[in-house]
Amino acid sequence: MPEHAEGTAAAPTREVRDLLRRRREQIAQRWADEPLFRAVFTVSRDEAVEAGKAVVDALAQVADAARVEDPDAAGFTAVREQLARMGAARSRSGLSTAQVSSELAALRPPVENLLVADLPEDAPAEHVRDCVSTLSVLMGTLRVVVMQTALSEGQALIDRQRLQLLEVATPVIKLWDGIVAVPLIGTLDSARSQVVMETLLESIVEQQARYAILDITGVPTVDSLVAQHLMKTVAAARLMGAECIVSGIRPAIAQTMVHLGLDLGTVVTRASLADALGYVLHQLGVGIVTPGTNGAVAR
Repeated sequence: MPEHAEGTAAAPTREVRDLLRRRREQIAQRWADEPLFRAVFTVSRDEAVEAGKAVVDALAQVADAARVEDPDAAGFTAVREQLARMGAARSRSGLSTAQVSSELAALRPPVENLLVADLPEDAPAEHVRDCVSTLSVLMGTLRVVVMQTALSEGQALIDRQRLQLLEVATPVIKLWDGIVAVPLIGTLDSARSQVVMETLLESIVEQQARYAILDITGVPTVDSLVAQHLMKTVAAARLMGAECIVSGIRPAIAQTMVHLGLDLGTVVTRASLADALGYVLHQLGVGIVTPGTNGAVAR
């Protein structure tokens, strides 16, 4: 946009920048009463005003750099975390993305009213339109920044929760001194198989386990990648000094492993978790007495 002559009017970006700096307090006060700030900062209105001032400062810095269309402008860096928290807080309150965006859009009119009121009465209509347009673009960029950051934070939260669920769904149980077991239930994919390996190996070290039972009775089927990953888990446990016993292999899984040509010659398998535990106890020299017998029976 062409700059106007000195003494008549400044360029629109500078006009907007000067307004933001000059009316910082008034803008923050008005924003504190808007739903976005009022609903997030519920303890103290002063806290909402201070948050509003920080956002106004960021917008002024962006306008000063003439980067009103750039969501990556340096001016947004200082308030990006705050804006993400605000957007996430409103989403957690049950608002949709469109509703959060509407609350962000509601921040523009109070600033626009101050801008129009501050412009000289004899300012050319074209200049007024340019200033309002520049402000609209700047506030639109603010909305983009908030939504991008909130979505990014939301995805990071989902990823963390997914990992936590995988860990919870992969418990390692100490069955006996030197014996740990991982009972798997549900569908196995590559990501969960990796968690299984990491969790099992960590438990072998922590428990100083000599035997690890990998029970897949509750796994309906596996694909070729997962089957290979299970075999790698057995090999990794062996490298850690523990013997890994696989129990509960279903017919479909057995066929998959055979078709893949996986070498199962060195892998100890048992039909059930009970059989696997009986085998390990026997290896440790622990006798198992079954009801109706007069002595220990090795399984």
